[in-house]
Amino acid sequence: MIEIVSGQDLIDAGMPQGKWFRPALDAANKVLSEGGSMDVALAAARVFQPAPTVPLRLEGDIEIYSNIRAENAFEQDNVEKVNATMRALARTPVVRAAAIMPDACPAGPVGTIPVGGVVASEAIHPGMHSADICCSMAISVFPGVDPKALLDAIHSVTHFGPGGRAADQRIKPSEATLAAFHQNPYLTGAALNVGIEHFGTQGDGNHFAYVGTMKSTGETVLVTHHGSRAPGARLYERGMKVANKFRELISPETHRDNAWIPADTEEGDQYWSALQIIRQWTKENHYILHDMAAEKLAAKVSDRFWNEHNFVFRKSDGLFYHGKGATPAFDGWADDATDLTIIPLNMAEPILIVRGSNAANGLGFSPHGAGRNFSRSAHIRRLGEEYGADQRGLSPNNIAEIMAKETVGLDARFFSGNADISELPSAYKSAANVRAQIEHYGLAEVVDEVIPFGSIMAGDWQRDAPWRKKKRR
Repeated sequence: MIEIVSGQDLIDAGMPQGKWFRPALDAANKVLSEGGSMDVALAAARVFQPAPTVPLRLEGDIEIYSNIRAENAFEQDNVEKVNATMRALARTPVVRAAAIMPDACPAGPVGTIPVGGVVASEAIHPGMHSADICCSMAISVFPGVDPKALLDAIHSVTHFGPGGRAADQRIKPSEATLAAFHQNPYLTGAALNVGIEHFGTQGDGNHFAYVGTMKSTGETVLVTHHGSRAPGARLYERGMKVANKFRELISPETHRDNAWIPADTEEGDQYWSALQIIRQWTKENHYILHDMAAEKLAAKVSDRFWNEHNFVFRKSDGLFYHGKGATPAFDGWADDATDLTIIPLNMAEPILIVRGSNAANGLGFSPHGAGRNFSRSAHIRRLGEEYGADQRGLSPNNIAEIMAKETVGLDARFFSGNADISELPSAYKSAANVRAQIEHYGLAEVVDEVIPFGSIMAGDWQRDAPWRKKKRR
């Protein structure tokens, strides 16, 4: 009788059953067919046994620095939700520390990093920088330029809304950046194509072009806010797939959004490199818009700097610091870092120019803005109740009234032609409270301000979509 190794033999030998049994049995039975002993066959099978999975940490194992306080009942609910999701996230095995910024708000199911969250980890977590990789701020100073002229100029050259520029209006990134896309396996193909199509665009949501004057000098400045658009989204999608494969092998109990790519793998090296390429694309994307506005005005830029607030940074301790809606505030956070960073609040408030303090309680970060206590849809519902809207929603007259109230004295524009009331000042937390908490927790020092003149956002580009029109009938 020919001896064979069965699945039960592997179980009896103390091996946990799994998908790996098929190749293990094939290897074991090959040994037997070649005259090997059962002991040698079982040893051949054991080679395929996966390493033990890593369990979740216990709640409370990791320190979470909370730099947020509730100023009212609405904020209390928000703070409780933010703390709950961070406690769940901190159970991820490779996480070493976490911090919550004053502008924090939930951004998904419990266990997902909130906006305004910072996580230090031994690995890279694509879900902790989100799809809008390298969402960032850039400022250029235009001495002697009239604010309205600058707002008109950027309005004429920028692009907001879904998709990219029309084929006859496209602008290519630098040859160095395009070459880097070609060389990285995460960024070839579709990511490269949209890297050209979306270059020189700003997207939608809370992204903006803001014109104002420096409080210290009165000089006119342009500040832009956007991320890496579709190229970053493609990298995020590919990174999440790779991270989830590692999660299934290493720590299947880990929340899917917190899956990680081990730093000491080829996949980790390539993903880290891809992040730096996306960062370069985004920096160029900011400055090409600034340069086009300058060319339109035949003006010169006297100074400029930028910083990201949705990204991953590596410190000298070897850990990866993930900031989702958190501004780096530690020395030397990037090779091109200055000692200043940019924190916007809302279109009616000054943009803060700050110097980071590298506060341990913030893991070396500061807030990225004013944050929200409510989702966009929840805020619109509340406005509807306040203005007596019917079941069809806010009327054009309601929207005009809200706009007049919230943008008084400002040149507030919406690229699509339709106001997006979910981006007006009332949608955000109190700017004064956020600023006070930055000081209270010692997260950064405000050294200057940009006083608002006007801004451009995408607006409600879906308002005239066929499905929306049908719903309003």
